Amino acid sequence: MSIGEYAEKRPVSRDQITMRRPDDWHVHLRDGALMSAVLPYTARVFARAIVMPNLNPPVATPALAHAYRARILSALPADAEFTPLMTAYLTDATLPDEIARGYADGTWVAAKLYPANVTTNALHGVTDIRKIDRVLARMAEIGMPLLVHGEVADPGVDIFDREAAFLEHVLAPLMTRLPALRIVLEHVTTRDAVAFVQGAGPNLAATITAHHLIINRNALFRDGLRPHMYCLPVAKREEDRRALRRAATSGDPKFFLGTDSAPHPVRDKERDCGCAGIFSAANALEIYARVFDEEDALDTLEDFAALNGPRFYRMPVNSGTITLARGEQFVPREVAAVRPFLAGERLPWRIT
Repeated sequence: MSIGEYAEKRPVSRDQITMRRPDDWHVHLRDGALMSAVLPYTARVFARAIVMPNLNPPVATPALAHAYRARILSALPADAEFTPLMTAYLTDATLPDEIARGYADGTWVAAKLYPANVTTNALHGVTDIRKIDRVLARMAEIGMPLLVHGEVADPGVDIFDREAAFLEHVLAPLMTRLPALRIVLEHVTTRDAVAFVQGAGPNLAATITAHHLIINRNALFRDGLRPHMYCLPVAKREEDRRALRRAATSGDPKFFLGTDSAPHPVRDKERDCGCAGIFSAANALEIYARVFDEEDALDTLEDFAALNGPRFYRMPVNSGTITLARGEQFVPREVAAVRPFLAGERLPWRIT
């Protein structure tokens, strides 16, 4: 790929944005009927998406990845132009040779680290990162990216401090041991994480969700308990939200779009032990456009959504374009018994 692919800028005005078609570098598509319902929202906008492997059972082998990819492709609308990028779910028992073979033959584009029990379907995650040292060393050797859910699962650590604890006790030592390992710190939520990524070398990047750019932790408790604003990592302080917005809109190539769109039926969100996850895929790009507009940074939206991710993953940028225009659009109130993020609210941008 040429530098020109990344250097060419598309027209941007106060009322219209035309840019290369974006990618979602972190999405949960689920499976079965729910996947069939939510997948078209991702596929209509994004050319590619990094698909999370935390199904039940987890997508931990090449055979399971091939089968899952086939189900995704079969569920796509007939006219969709969309490529799912599959990831390997790391466990204590993952073998270096299997990961390397899967990366070499194109089964995986990356491997995902879930600390055990840290989020949805993380029961089979890694109990101690030192148990997969051989796997990570092989990944560093072959250039395979590691995607991390950057929180510790220690119940003794306050839930609002679990990202900071991960940076100090897990990620920083890992980067010292394996400086060549290419890492994406997914869905960063704090100013500490932003500063950590900015201060690291070129082998560390981060994704930022749409919802963490919109809400802080007060949204969880506005006029009562709001289960549809509950996600992991949880939203943090207002100063953290502002730091995320500055990072996302800065044009810094270390930050790129990853929605972490994670649908759960309303019945599973609104119960005594509600599920973590926010479904934003219904209008994700329009929400990002709103944020960039509010920050007077529409000229950097293409970098964040369409250029920085491919650059880090060493993939070509997409050849097609997409256009957003200023104009009223309402977020649907429900999609297949799932409540979207900002359901029923008006957005000032729409995809033409």
